[in-house]
Amino acid sequence: MADLERQYTIPLRRAFMKAPNYRKTKRAVNEIKYFLQKHMKSEIIKIGSHLNLELWEKGKKNPPPRVKVKVLKRDDIVYVELPNFDYPLPKDKKEKKKKEETKEAPKTEKAKEVEEEKKILEKGIKEKITKDISQEKAQLKVTPRDKNIMQES
Repeated sequence: MADLERQYTIPLRRAFMKAPNYRKTKRAVNEIKYFLQKHMKSEIIKIGSHLNLELWEKGKKNPPPRVKVKVLKRDDIVYVELPNFDYPLPKDKKEKKKKEETKEAPKTEKAKEVEEEKKILEKGIKEKITKDISQEKAQLKVTPRDKNIMQES
């Protein structure tokens, strides 16, 4: 099935005038969904984040009276967004698998040698740090008061 793309100016004022002040923006969102169900003949409507922010920008008591949107219908799912932004399309599972496969490229011999050298250096640094800490502990002088505290605890 081919993708169907359209642009609409959705009037919202008549719908949210019927709602109490504290529900006006929620009513406007529901009106967008109802409008698109009617015009695009689909039950599943996905509203984009930029459109949602535009509706809720002035709070729940003062939504915009009308809103221009671009609409994409793909596989019986309708995606809605402001005209200047991209649709909130889900990522395909195939694309994810392809990305994972490309990340696991075969390593050359030189890359393997570099990794081994890094591991050796990390081990050496850890050993050096532990030696330094043990030397510092040995150099610390313990006073009789500290011994009493250590025995009590």
